[in-house]
Amino acid sequence: MELNTRKEHWNTILAYIAVCIFWGSTYLAIRIGVGQLPPTIFAGIRFIIAGSLMFCYAAIKGLSIPKNLSEVLKISIVGVFLLVGGNGGVVWAETRVSSGIASLMIATVPLFMALIESLMPSKTKINRKGWIGLLIGFGGVAFLVLSDWNKTPLDIIGIILLITSALSWALGSVYSKSFTSTASTISNIAIQMLAGGFCLSLIGAFHGEFSKVNITAKGLGALLYLVVFGSIVGYSCYIYILQKWPSAKAGTYAYINPPVAVILGAIFLGEVISLKIVLATIIILGGVILVQMSKVKVVSMPKKA
Repeated sequence: MELNTRKEHWNTILAYIAVCIFWGSTYLAIRIGVGQLPPTIFAGIRFIIAGSLMFCYAAIKGLSIPKNLSEVLKISIVGVFLLVGGNGGVVWAETRVSSGIASLMIATVPLFMALIESLMPSKTKINRKGWIGLLIGFGGVAFLVLSDWNKTPLDIIGIILLITSALSWALGSVYSKSFTSTASTISNIAIQMLAGGFCLSLIGAFHGEFSKVNITAKGLGALLYLVVFGSIVGYSCYIYILQKWPSAKAGTYAYINPPVAVILGAIFLGEVISLKIVLATIIILGGVILVQMSKVKVVSMPKKA
């Protein structure tokens, strides 16, 4: 039993490292992809392909599937929050802002998670230090968006999309822990990806994006990278972590993603790393760390007879 527990612990750590590295690099792949393919179709096809592959794998291995439509609906809702509102928002935003800025704004996901969980009758809350951390973290966002210091203009619509995306991802992550699925992890992920992928594709079709598709080697390369490392590997690891750790702790991958994305964007796309971006990164991540350090357990007192 102890050996299995230790193995599970290290599997969770390895999954966490994979999420930190691969999801940090996906911002670069998304930025490249949306420069070659219509953004919503690009995102939708990614998840349909990845979800189909994982569903086939689950079928071949005989893995368990949801027992009723109600459970399928709940799993699909998670997929819509995470992949349509969350990832879709990032894809749309990266048509307007750099990959580094996108990763920095998504670093606020743990702040939204902590805020949502604190407003719910859950077992974990944040104390005064946590609320200060929230103010600092969101203050860093305000500094990045509202300050014209260092002459680094930002696209406001892109920033709003990223904030909405971070909130949607946080809502999906918290909601995913509100029910227990009878299906295997792989089956759950496949359903989430297919739900998100089909929704994104329908949105893209509504906006006439299919007529704008122009296949290029660079676009296909970005799509393949996102299918394999962003979706199948990275997303699977994230869902696995959510099952083992509290959602706020699982969301700390966002500490690592911004530096990885900013560095890769500078190297491969020539994106500017300004002093304003560096300071905003320090402020936002400082607030996130403070929030994570402030988590406390709330123990319900037994009722008197």
